[in-house]
Amino acid sequence: MSRNWLEGKIAIITGAASGIGRATSLIFAQHGAQVVGLDINPEAEMQWLRDIQAAGSQGMFIPTDMTSSPSLERALQMIQDHYDHLDIWVNVAGGSGRKHGDGPIAECTDEGWDFTLDLNLRSTFLGSRAAIRWMLPRKQGVLINIASVLGLVGGDEDFATHAYAASKGGVIALTRAIAAYYAPHHIRANVICPGLIATPMSRRAQDDPRIRERLATLQPLTGDFGRPEDVAHAALFLASDKAAFITGAVLTVDGGWTVL
Repeated sequence: MSRNWLEGKIAIITGAASGIGRATSLIFAQHGAQVVGLDINPEAEMQWLRDIQAAGSQGMFIPTDMTSSPSLERALQMIQDHYDHLDIWVNVAGGSGRKHGDGPIAECTDEGWDFTLDLNLRSTFLGSRAAIRWMLPRKQGVLINIASVLGLVGGDEDFATHAYAASKGGVIALTRAIAAYYAPHHIRANVICPGLIATPMSRRAQDDPRIRERLATLQPLTGDFGRPEDVAHAALFLASDKAAFITGAVLTVDGGWTVL
């Protein structure tokens, strides 16, 4: 894979400080992009910037709450003071609402539902809207949204977080609607659905012997958790000109979970 896949491109990545967002930031930087990282964790800034520089690129990090329009607008103003256009936007920010009351529908609380939909679907809506508005004048750009296999298939007792499933299903539907509507404007929108990936978010599953025993069946390609880099490389392909004829795709990066 040559280094110039994203040479000279400007990319914004939300949820950039850890897990899939961090891996995507580094791989994009390694392939020549100037990366802007948005993340709710301000303490991650200095290490993230050092890592981007070590990857051979330049970057900006802006602490941002992706569920808040004012917070995102402040970040956009700072970015637009430095860059006059945008090439790529990747929405990774999100997470689990289990601790806030998400669960099977009969047990899911109002707080759990609202928190999870805000965290995953509202954040993706706000990020996607900002991206499309910025890309429209130039009639070009790439939007990539991160969903989940649970937005495609039902989860059993080990994965019964129904607000999470609904939020990720919403991300898939939203992305495909964007792809259809903005294709005449030469803006591509695709969605990636990871399976179980070894990130801080999946720590509960990583520490659960029952789920580890099930990996050979859940993700038979490796019988293990995927790596954040597995998802990041999929995002790299979709962001690059190698995927110039692809929009509205739902790409599973799940070790075979959804083919069983």
